[in-house]
Amino acid sequence: MRPLGKTRRTVRTTRGSGRVAAAVCGAALAVLTALPAQAHPQRPATPHWDLKDTGAASVRFRGLAAVDRDTAWVAGTQGTVLRTADGGGSWRNVSPPGAADLQFRDIEAFDARRAVVLAIGEGEASRVYRTEDGGTTWTEAFRNTDSRAFYDCMTFFDRRHGLAMSDPVDGRFRILSTSDAGRSWNVLPDEGMPAALTGEAGFAASGQCLVASGAKDVWLATGGAARARVLHSSDRGLTWTATDAPIPAGDPARGVFALAFRDRTHGLAVGGDYRADQPSPRAAATTGDGGRTWRPAGTPPPAYRSGVAWLPHSRTAALAVGPTGTDLTTDAGRTWRTLDTGSYDTVDCTPDLGCWAAGEQGRVARLES
Repeated sequence: MRPLGKTRRTVRTTRGSGRVAAAVCGAALAVLTALPAQAHPQRPATPHWDLKDTGAASVRFRGLAAVDRDTAWVAGTQGTVLRTADGGGSWRNVSPPGAADLQFRDIEAFDARRAVVLAIGEGEASRVYRTEDGGTTWTEAFRNTDSRAFYDCMTFFDRRHGLAMSDPVDGRFRILSTSDAGRSWNVLPDEGMPAALTGEAGFAASGQCLVASGAKDVWLATGGAARARVLHSSDRGLTWTATDAPIPAGDPARGVFALAFRDRTHGLAVGGDYRADQPSPRAAATTGDGGRTWRPAGTPPPAYRSGVAWLPHSRTAALAVGPTGTDLTTDAGRTWRTLDTGSYDTVDCTPDLGCWAAGEQGRVARLES
């Protein structure tokens, strides 16, 4: 969607057993849900974002792929891609050569060595790059040659199968598909895609306007039209159904900006109006039936939110982020409360509770307690 300069997740590996990860996450969730309980007589046990020094203050990172608590990839303006393997203590600039004029808005990583990054924009500005060696070398896997297409975000079902989405072309959202881990991409037929509404498009705000859960289910978030909608496919993007979402719409700056599903049925939607001088009174919604119906949050975040992620190993806890802060829900999205007032655009969590956030002025942080 043009107003944002044009506005998952992936299968990941983790260290340690699932039992250990679950114990770690359970302990952290207990801290989150007990705010502001004291873990020490003089020190509140309040979770917080621990800012990491990326050395990239001029870059806005809207693309984020967290692999685990130690490893994360971020992608942003000026064709920038960074990677850390030590929890954010140091960052390696692994930007693809010759990409300084591109805007990266989404990145999906399978581990510390393999990642796929999406550049957004009209025509040939929309591209996909892939690395298998931690960003030492990159291969251009796709370059859009249709001036009508504008790719916003992508998602992977597993290590091989993934999709990317473009704003409508000839009245329908365009879907790009890969079955070889991003090495090659093909446009899917659009017969199974519902017609787009007038002015409808996606927001390339956080890499979360297209998200997958399980082997075949994928959801697409929209805005810019008279109604905000969420589209769902259960066959890897071949056929879709559309449902209205109770999030502000009716303007090019309003709609659903990000989605998160913890399984095939339970999902969260966040968004609103991204303009700083405009209110977003209904910035979140929930679904318990795979997106067939959506209900507004009883107590939504206080402002526009562009990213959302479930806490791992939890059926009820999630984080939402935006330029004015981070919010926490502990009741599966029905109510939200502010946790932090720092500016972030996107958020991602891993099974070992490696929750990361990224945003403007080179900001990248990891959740600590």
